[in-house]
Amino acid sequence: MKKRVGFLSFGHWQAVPGSQARTGADALLQSIELAVAAEEIGIDGAYVRVHHFARQLAAPFPLLAAIGARTSRIEIGTGVIDMRYENPLYMAEEAAAADLIAGGRLQLGISRGSPEPAQRGYEAFGHVPPEGLTDADMARAHAELFRAAIAGAGIATSDPKMTGQEVPLPIQPQAPGLPERIWWGSGTRATAEWTARQGMNLMSSTLLTEDTGVPFDELQTEQIQRFRSTWAEAGWDREPRVSVSRSVIPLLDDRDRMYFGDRSGEDQVGFLDGGLARFGKSYVGEPDALAQELAQDQAVREADTLLLTVPNQLGVDYNARLLGALAEHVLPAIGWEPNR
Repeated sequence: MKKRVGFLSFGHWQAVPGSQARTGADALLQSIELAVAAEEIGIDGAYVRVHHFARQLAAPFPLLAAIGARTSRIEIGTGVIDMRYENPLYMAEEAAAADLIAGGRLQLGISRGSPEPAQRGYEAFGHVPPEGLTDADMARAHAELFRAAIAGAGIATSDPKMTGQEVPLPIQPQAPGLPERIWWGSGTRATAEWTARQGMNLMSSTLLTEDTGVPFDELQTEQIQRFRSTWAEAGWDREPRVSVSRSVIPLLDDRDRMYFGDRSGEDQVGFLDGGLARFGKSYVGEPDALAQELAQDQAVREADTLLLTVPNQLGVDYNARLLGALAEHVLPAIGWEPNR
């Protein structure tokens, strides 16, 4: 199994002391430059998180298209798009356009989304769950229509006055292969099984919205194993992909120690969306120690793709240096090789 590694940026921006991303323009333009630098290092993917009503990256497709136009090898993706907010058909057009610009490198992570600063913010975008359904139901319905559209389903009926006949019309453009590059962000073992039945790849982050008392990497490994078992039972004719996210910070000098301390944290258990959630630890330390720790992470071993969250407000140069250090000293320990 080829091990891939990408970076994941939330795109925070704020005019505070020490921030190199002080405006929305900074966050967007620096995301493009970091993707270019990451490709030169040999990193496999450039992924962005999508949030609404916050000083973070929000509208992903212009950014992904720009990254695709400036790069040639690196995968471009999201982790994740909140489908409660999306017009599925317009999103299908935008996704296809971004994928074509990038030459088929789009890896699109979608999900029900996570808590947002706005109460029912998706309603401000014009999306209200039908009576008797939840916002999660609406997100899955949006995802179903989006996936049908990018697969070429007839969405509207042609006007005979324009076409001479009534025929089903798909959205345009179409992006070959994109339907197999859709990932669902899953926070539980049950949702991972649902994802497998739908034929989507699995994206699992640094938190799970359930807790069984075992370490985070063990719980996430069980989630991945259940996903793969259900995938096999469903009889899909391709191998799925699985990603996990981690915060991994090598301490190279006093500046790193000032920002991040000198030791890794531990798993944390808290409440999210009204239930227990387990948050995975951060990996912080000397590169050699990090390599040993990361190699022992069961879920990192189980997944084919590792997404590394980056402190984007520290700027392009800092994060390129961070990724370069990880590429040289840490990532080979998990079986990764540069993509050049």
